[in-house]
Amino acid sequence: MTQRLYYENSYCTEFDAAIVRNAHGAKDETGVVLDRTCFYPTSGGQPCDHGTLNDHPVYDVTEEGNEIIHWVQGPIDGPVVHGQVNWARRFDHMQQHTGQHILSEAFLKTLGAETVSFHLGEDSSTIDLDRANLDAAQAAMVEDLANQVVFANHTVCARMVEAEELASLELRKSPAVEHDIRIVEVQGFDRSPCGGTHCARAGEVGPIAILRWERRGQETRVEFVCGWRAIRDYRWKTSALNELALAFSVKDSEVAEAIGRLSAAAADDRRQLNRLKQEMLVLEAERRLEQAKQWGSVRMVVQSFVGRDPQDVRSLALLLTKSDRCVALLGAGGEHARLFFARSPDVAADMAVLLKSTCQAFGGSGGGQPHLAQGGGLPGDRVDEALHFAEQGLRNKG
Repeated sequence: MTQRLYYENSYCTEFDAAIVRNAHGAKDETGVVLDRTCFYPTSGGQPCDHGTLNDHPVYDVTEEGNEIIHWVQGPIDGPVVHGQVNWARRFDHMQQHTGQHILSEAFLKTLGAETVSFHLGEDSSTIDLDRANLDAAQAAMVEDLANQVVFANHTVCARMVEAEELASLELRKSPAVEHDIRIVEVQGFDRSPCGGTHCARAGEVGPIAILRWERRGQETRVEFVCGWRAIRDYRWKTSALNELALAFSVKDSEVAEAIGRLSAAAADDRRQLNRLKQEMLVLEAERRLEQAKQWGSVRMVVQSFVGRDPQDVRSLALLLTKSDRCVALLGAGGEHARLFFARSPDVAADMAVLLKSTCQAFGGSGGGQPHLAQGGGLPGDRVDEALHFAEQGLRNKG
C-alpha cells in the first residue's frame, strides 16, 4: 500500500521515499511504485500531479488497487528517491477542485440541482447537473453565492471517517467507496466525500466564474474557472472588449449593441449581394447561350473558370439548362477542380454517365442524375482537357 501524503497535507510538494517495485507499461514506459508519495494520481475527475523523481520528469501518475504508479522519463536509481511535485499545477488543481465543491453546493442550495459528474480540464472545468434548463439569472445567483463563500474565507478541512458516521454527516452525495472514506468540508457550507487535493481556506480558491452552459439531454453541462484561471480569463476578455470598443468608437458597455448593428447591416449587404449576383448570373447565362456551340439542334455551352466559386458555376449550369435544348459542360479550375454537367429536360443525354467517364479518364470522381451531375478530384490544370473530352464524347454519340 502506498502512503498518500497528499491526504495529510495538500501543500506538501517534496518528499523522500523508498522504491517498492518497478512497473512497465505497454510501450516499455518506466513506472515506479513507492512506499509513500505526494503525487496525486488521476482519479475522481481530477488529473494527476506532475513533477520529478530524482530530477526525472514524472509525466503520469496512475492508481492500481492500493498502489500508485509514477511514470517517469528515464531509469530511476534506488533504493531511495527524492520527489518534487510541480506546485503551480498542484495549486491550480486545488483551486479548481475546491471551487467545484463550492459551486456544486451553490447549485444545490439555490436551484436544488445536483452534480452528477465533474471533470477538471486543462483550461476550464465542467460539472453536469441533473436538470435540463438553466438561464442567465439563475447562473448569476449561483455564481454570487459561490463567491460569497470564497469572500467569507471559510475553512476547508478533510478527514477520514468510519462508515457508521455517514448517516449523521448530511453529505451532499454518497461516497463511492466503502472503506477509507475521506470527507472534505467547506465549513458551514458543504460536506462531501472526496479523495482530491484541496485548499485549506475558501479564499485561496479565488474568484469562481461560470463561463457557459449547454443542455445535454436531461442534464446541463456547466463550464467554469476558478482562481488564476478566472483572472486570466477576465484579463483576455477585458483586453478583447477594450479593443472592440476602440474599433467601434463606443463604450465597452455598448460593444454588444454595436456588433448587433454591424451584423444586421452585414446581413442586409449579403442579401443585396446575393440578389445582384443572381441577376448577373441570369445575364451571363443569356450571353453564353448566344455564344453557344451547336450540337445538332442542341446548344452546348462549354466553359472553364479559374478562381470562381464552384457554387456559382453550378448555379450557372442550372440557369443555362432552364432553356430548351441546352447542354452545359462547366468546370472550375484551381487547387480543387470541379466539373458540373447539366442538360435541359428535352435533351436525352445522360450527364451522370458522361461525368463518370470523364472523371475516370482524368483521375477524379463524381456522380449525379441524368439531368445534373458533378464531380472533382482531377488536377486543376486539366479542367479544359476534361471539358473537351466530355464535349467530344457527346458529339461522337451523335
